[in-house]
Amino acid sequence: MAEVRAPEPAPEMGDDAAVTVLGEAVVDLVQAPDGRFAAHPGGSPLNVAVGLARLGVPTTLLARFATSRFGRQLRTHAETNGVDLRHAVDTDDPATLAIAALSDDGVAAYDFYVNGTADWQWRDEELSPALTGRGILHTGSLAVFLSPGADRVADALRTARAQGTLVSVDPNIRPGLIGTPAEARTRTEHLVRLAHLVKASEEDVAWLYPGWPVEDVLRHWQDLGVTLAVVTLGAGGAVAFSGTRGFRQPAPAIDVVDTIGAGDAFTAGMLAELSRAGADWSDEDIAAALRYAVEVAAVTCTRAGADPPYRHELRGRAGGGESDAST
Repeated sequence: MAEVRAPEPAPEMGDDAAVTVLGEAVVDLVQAPDGRFAAHPGGSPLNVAVGLARLGVPTTLLARFATSRFGRQLRTHAETNGVDLRHAVDTDDPATLAIAALSDDGVAAYDFYVNGTADWQWRDEELSPALTGRGILHTGSLAVFLSPGADRVADALRTARAQGTLVSVDPNIRPGLIGTPAEARTRTEHLVRLAHLVKASEEDVAWLYPGWPVEDVLRHWQDLGVTLAVVTLGAGGAVAFSGTRGFRQPAPAIDVVDTIGAGDAFTAGMLAELSRAGADWSDEDIAAALRYAVEVAAVTCTRAGADPPYRHELRGRAGGGESDAST
């Protein structure tokens, strides 16, 4: 398992968090080279929330936690990392399990056990704490695809945006669980229309839009109403479009241990920087957010499991270099 570090003092939450993360908390059973499995806290939304809290951002997680041993492990992980769980739901439904196997270059492949588990059983009243009309609301991954909860999550996003919340979505595609590419593309574009910010991986885009250049997908999402569209490129960094501007951010060269949680760490870094910038993002804000995001993701890749850095570990680091912005 990842090294346990003493958490930094939790940021003051007040009545509202700067970022609310909505979605699943999953147990990752990661297979070691000897064939044994170790249980790690995971799930994209939980990883993002922990990453934000470690970066000093007041963060609340709206998740459904099983009351089983696995569920208690997930809740404890969030709490000890300074994530606000005042609106989280406890349920007797079982925890979701993800079985992860690593390739020789540290890339994880997953099998999921999701039938009847806690994360997809949302009720409307459980989602109402997300509708504050302030800050950033982030969601994505299986929570926005799996029934019966996915439609209720989409309704919450629509209401939150109408109330003035900045909405962020990461589809974090899991083939085999969300239907055909055409079905998932329809669902994704419905979510894109509700979002100000959409971030996806190069692999997500290739599966959703086979044969499309990444830049064409980003422009398409802009046409659907997104303010900022971002695609991560692994070791190639990230590319983004906002308005008439394009941005390309290289990634630092690192020795990769594994890539578990790297995309979620990128999201946490990007949202951390954008939440500090306020509601109106300038080109400089976006470029800074991309630089910070690739640095946070790079540090995570040098560690085993989803183990994003604390804010103090990034001070004075060079990051991935200057972002290239062009018209």
